[in-house]
Amino acid sequence: MNYDNTLLKALGMEEVSLDKDRVVLSMPVDERTHQPLGYLHGGASVALAETAASIGSILNVDMEQYKVFGLEINANHLKSKQSGTVYGIATPVHIGKSTMVWEIRIEDEEKELICLSRCTVGVVPKG
Repeated sequence: MNYDNTLLKALGMEEVSLDKDRVVLSMPVDERTHQPLGYLHGGASVALAETAASIGSILNVDMEQYKVFGLEINANHLKSKQSGTVYGIATPVHIGKSTMVWEIRIEDEEKELICLSRCTVGVVPKG
């Protein structure tokens, strides 16, 4: 996928592994993803979570026939972080014909849980 001119590129997200049953993306914790006090912004974590769920959803549909959109997301921010890298690890809870539900664990380099998120994705026929 081409991530030029997207939020992924702006926040420095990169693919680590892509599979229809597990998507892993990385994101730096730096000036692009900090809140004003110098910690990882909760919104950046949510952006990483929804991106991982959306990519996972794309891998589970025929993109010539369907498009996918985030419908709902929640996030529990459990630990703060000032530098380094976080990883969004998305796994499906439900793969349906019109919706998917993904659990996304955002972990740091030491596998410490930074944020736990759940995202519902809509699957819409093109046309």
